[in-house]
Amino acid sequence: MSGKPALTHLGVEGQAHMVDVGEKAETERTAIAEGFVTMLPETLKLIREGNAKKGDVLGTARIAGIMAAKRAHELIPLCHPLLLTKVSVDIEADDSLPGLRVTALARVTGKTGVEMEALTAASVACLTIYDMAKAVDRGMVISGIRLVQKTGGKSGDYRVDA
Repeated sequence: MSGKPALTHLGVEGQAHMVDVGEKAETERTAIAEGFVTMLPETLKLIREGNAKKGDVLGTARIAGIMAAKRAHELIPLCHPLLLTKVSVDIEADDSLPGLRVTALARVTGKTGVEMEALTAASVACLTIYDMAKAVDRGMVISGIRLVQKTGGKSGDYRVDA
């Protein structure tokens, strides 16, 4: 396996374990993730106008994503708890889908990255949009959850279009 990347959460005999980050340097690390919720044009219009039966879909999804990032370590078994310095969730309407694009950013100064926190924020924000609008559109599709960019750490920077 020389020269190939190894799975960091597997021990020598293949058992799952938490990565020891004790010797790593503390650096500023940022991750950006995205996801999409495709829906009927009428559903997007309803959300834009703020007329969803459950209330402010975008505001609620934004808060849910931020809260989820802070709890990623409780949801993902081998994820380290982090003292996040910033989490933001932006949601933009996209008529070409039609639907919503969710972009989540997570930042920390620490010994391990924040990719899982950004991905969790994007995922939960998309799920919240679905939950709040499912009464009018059960056919919504959540898709494209992915890491868009990360900076900092030993492995260096990553950008999806690079």
